[in-house]
Amino acid sequence: MFFDPEKPISKHRINLPHWQQEGTWVFVTWRQVDSLPESAVRKILSHRAEWERDHPEPWDEQEMKERNRLFTMRFEELLDDCHGSCLLRDPVLRAMVTTALHHFEGERYELGAYVVMPNHVHVLFRLLGEHRLEDVLHSWKLFSAREINRKADRSGKLWQAECWDRLMRSQVHYDWAERYIERNPGNMPEESYTLWMKE
Repeated sequence: MFFDPEKPISKHRINLPHWQQEGTWVFVTWRQVDSLPESAVRKILSHRAEWERDHPEPWDEQEMKERNRLFTMRFEELLDDCHGSCLLRDPVLRAMVTTALHHFEGERYELGAYVVMPNHVHVLFRLLGEHRLEDVLHSWKLFSAREINRKADRSGKLWQAECWDRLMRSQVHYDWAERYIERNPGNMPEESYTLWMKE
C-alpha cells in the first residue's frame, strides 16, 4: 500500500508531474484559485528556480528535504494564512467538499484522513482498482465547485487547476501526512474547518 519503485508507475502532468501507482496511499492538496497572493507566489517560484539551478537533479534525500522546507512548506504556510475569499469558512459550502469526498468512498478510493480549510483541502487516500488520480480529483473539484457556486450565488472558476500530490513511501511517511492533516488547523476556530480521520 506504499510506493514501490519496482512496480509500474503511471505519470501525467499539467505543470507539475503527478505519479500514480495502483493501491498506493497518496497525499493531495488543492486550493481556491484566489488563495495565494500572486506577488508572493512569483517570489517563491523565482527563489525555487535559483535553488534548482544551483542544485541540478537528481536530488539526494537531503536536497529533497531542503527543497521541501524552503518551497513546498512556504506555500503551505501562505495557504494557512487564509488569503483570498476563503469561501470554505462557511460550513454549508464546506459540506459540498465533504459530500464529494465521501460520495465514492469504498468504491473508487479509500479515505484515510482529510481537512477542509477555509481556502484549501488536504486529503490522504488510496485509489482502488484501476481508478485514476486525475479522474477522482476532477470529480471532487467539479462537483464541489458547481455546488459551492450555486449555494454562494457566484460564477467563475473556484479551484486552482493544479494540485500537489505525493505518493506515500512508508508507514512513517503515511503517519507524517496523517499528523500534518490533523494539526493543519492549528489554533483556528473549529467552526472554520472540517477535520475527518479514519477510525
